[in-house]
Amino acid sequence: MDSKAAKRIGVLKLEVDGISTKVLTERLRMLEAIGVVDRDYKPTIPPQVTYKLNQRGKELSKPLYDLCELASRWYD
Repeated sequence: MDSKAAKRIGVLKLEVDGISTKVLTERLRMLEAIGVVDRDYKPTIPPQVTYKLNQRGKELSKPLYDLCELASRWYD
């Protein structure tokens, strides 16, 4: 998730191949509950909900990226 821009669930779904809306929603709610992302709700019609990495999520991004890089090297 881009740490600079809040994104709607539809945009996130396009960025994550093969994930269902249900699973993406569940994961975003979990990440919100543990304090990694912030959820912004605007009561418009239809409701507008955006998600954004907060400071804790930004701190977690670098180690996770490094771990992904390592796993890719080991897999190849």
